[in-house]
Amino acid sequence: MSIDRRSLIAGASAAAALAAAPAARAEDKLLNLDTVYGRTVIKMRPDIAPKHCAQIETLVKRHFYDGVKFHRVIDGFMAQTGDPTGTGTGKSDLPNIPAEFSKEKFLRGTVGMARGQDNDSANCQFFICFAPARYLEEQYTVWGEVISGMEFIDKVHRGEPPKDPDKIVKLRLAGDES
Repeated sequence: MSIDRRSLIAGASAAAALAAAPAARAEDKLLNLDTVYGRTVIKMRPDIAPKHCAQIETLVKRHFYDGVKFHRVIDGFMAQTGDPTGTGTGKSDLPNIPAEFSKEKFLRGTVGMARGQDNDSANCQFFICFAPARYLEEQYTVWGEVISGMEFIDKVHRGEPPKDPDKIVKLRLAGDES
């Protein structure tokens, strides 16, 4: 059986992509973020942002994020979502969360919490970085990282706000697809 060069290169590229993705362990808390483009899996980071992860988990269990728009999507920077009003000014009925800044780097696939001017004003909105945003470090809370499906976030319509915004179809804890 012969393998053509393109197949060999494609296979090597796929293997390299899998090797570069952070590995998930059985004890990791994973979120499945579904869009019309496909599923993105986010590994939560309670080791560095326990209060933020707890708030996100509470909201996910309430199905709070289902149907919520990506209301601010900046090419080369990030896609922001989580505002129930779709305007960038809304929040949940839960209290705001105190900042949990860390030395974690904002890289492609990093999931951070959006906030207002007050460091302790994060509530429900979050963003996923398209590219490194090192200037955010120690100023915004990192609470997760995309471990697969970043290509689906790459397809989200751009704009502030987008003319035709994409939405989260549903966001669930892995294993809870209700």
